[in-house]
Amino acid sequence: MSYYFALGHVPHKRHTQFRQPDGSLYHEELIGIQGFTGDKSLLYHLRRPTAVERIDHGCPVAIPFAEEGPIRHQLLRTAQFPSIGDAVSGRVPLLANSDLCISIARPDQAMPYWYRYAHGDEVIFVHEGTGLFESQFGNIHYGPGDYLVIPTGVVWRIVPDNAEQRLLVVESAGGHVRPPKRYLNEHGQFLESAPYSERDIRPPEGLVTHDEEGEFEVRVKARNYIGRYIYRHHPLDVVGWDGHLWPFAFNIADFEPITGRVHQPPPVHQTFDGPGFVLCSFVPRLFDYHPQSIPAPYNHSNVDSDEVIYYVKGDFMSRKGVEPGAFTVHPNGIPHGPHPGMYEGSIGKTRTDELAVMVDTFRPLRLTTHAAAASDERYPFTWSTDSEYRSWRSIWLAETSTHSSRRSRRRSWVTRSSSVMPIRSGSRTARSHRNSSGSSPCSSRCFRISFSWRRSTGSSTPTRWSRPGSRKRF
Repeated sequence: MSYYFALGHVPHKRHTQFRQPDGSLYHEELIGIQGFTGDKSLLYHLRRPTAVERIDHGCPVAIPFAEEGPIRHQLLRTAQFPSIGDAVSGRVPLLANSDLCISIARPDQAMPYWYRYAHGDEVIFVHEGTGLFESQFGNIHYGPGDYLVIPTGVVWRIVPDNAEQRLLVVESAGGHVRPPKRYLNEHGQFLESAPYSERDIRPPEGLVTHDEEGEFEVRVKARNYIGRYIYRHHPLDVVGWDGHLWPFAFNIADFEPITGRVHQPPPVHQTFDGPGFVLCSFVPRLFDYHPQSIPAPYNHSNVDSDEVIYYVKGDFMSRKGVEPGAFTVHPNGIPHGPHPGMYEGSIGKTRTDELAVMVDTFRPLRLTTHAAAASDERYPFTWSTDSEYRSWRSIWLAETSTHSSRRSRRRSWVTRSSSVMPIRSGSRTARSHRNSSGSSPCSSRCFRISFSWRRSTGSSTPTRWSRPGSRKRF
């Protein structure tokens, strides 16, 4: 992070004797990036953080990519993915390239282990749910709209408060997520013109030092493998730390939109910068105020990037038929723009209440089998004419209104790993979950390649899984 922070007790001078009440030394650990020249923090442990008792086999991690064909715009209807697993094992990878992986997760249980990602930073956007983020740096209470930015090397776990959780996960494949450089001065302080500031960043709220012995598992993802490391002491035994590298929360409601007389380009929505991608926040804001302005965006071609938008809340000003919890994917190479009627229809409007997260990547993304199965194959043609769009919309509404009866007739249950997941019987997606040997690609309980589905009738719109009660919203 861009500024210094400290919690707990630290010695007056670094790398000097710092003793426990019994006279023994606390164990100093430096967590830093870019060798010894980047951001860093110093942590002080009750016990050696290197004291591993046992290393157990975990499992390889392989992203199940779909077959490639002509590029086209995608609408991924993921809103009704069922709750399953925890914040790591319940991830469903949807899109990936050599720089990042974008997943959705709907955990319904706490992580019984701690987790460390060895190759880059992670960003978890909380769409729904509340809970506690625990790490060796302290605790952060999270809620709807929070970005949790987790630097590489942090040991953490998520403990949900309730079962209704929906998380968007962006995992960097080899780098660090930061505020854009144009928001900062030469000393790392946010500029007055930046859309958020240090006051909006929530560092860990309190340091909880655990002095416990037993069997504690830390799972480490590195080199396409999740290993299981067993310690005899609690991994969160830090009595104090200080530095510039620490996990934090930032709520999307604290992003102050930048507007203008005419339509502003997507970079004004940028929130974070990562290696090979950017993260942007579309928030409620006033529209353009030129007397001849057109608030909806113009048609544009993403010449150097793929555009992914995750819809959180409200009606998006340039889209029709896209519900909260869905993704649109607009690849480079072909233009995209507002749906028919939205461009002209935006004239005279004064504000929007949309809420969405955008990920723009600078290398082409590939869809996974999960994404391909949830894709609405009619979406690329919804720009043809307004009448064709209305036909597509009416068909989709009719299909989703009868999903309960279809679900009861067509559901089959297939056991995967340690859980039971709904997969359409006979679907090529279900078959793709098996590798060439006929076994699951990961038989260990430490990682789950989650579910996907496709209608047995051949329709591209997934049957919608429902659960009682309404979703929590912002």
